[in-house]
Amino acid sequence: MAMDLIHHSDANSKYTSIAFTETLALEGTAASIGNVGDAYDNALAESIIGLFKTEAVSKSSPFLQGRSRRSTTSNSWAMEWVDWFNTRRPHSTLDYVTPDEFEAVYYSQLSILQPEMSPA
Repeated sequence: MAMDLIHHSDANSKYTSIAFTETLALEGTAASIGNVGDAYDNALAESIIGLFKTEAVSKSSPFLQGRSRRSTTSNSWAMEWVDWFNTRRPHSTLDYVTPDEFEAVYYSQLSILQPEMSPA
């Protein structure tokens, strides 16, 4: 059975129990458990989760100033934050442009640098 879905968790006993891992297997889900005491095990995901907690909850967050204040479900609220993060939030590591803007510039420059291929 091919397992296309991966459930990643910490090494908490409820995630390492036989019953839980058997249930994952029955559902066609692979188990992935982080290393105990390894702060870098899932650093990228932890960083994004930290940003979400700070920016989506902080009363002074620009994210909460617009339509997101009216979101009714946590799922729509989280999806709106991801959209805001990618399309409207400037990132210091990207010279204070949004990821969408950075990606557009990157690909426009990439096509300029690559020569056009003529048909053979």
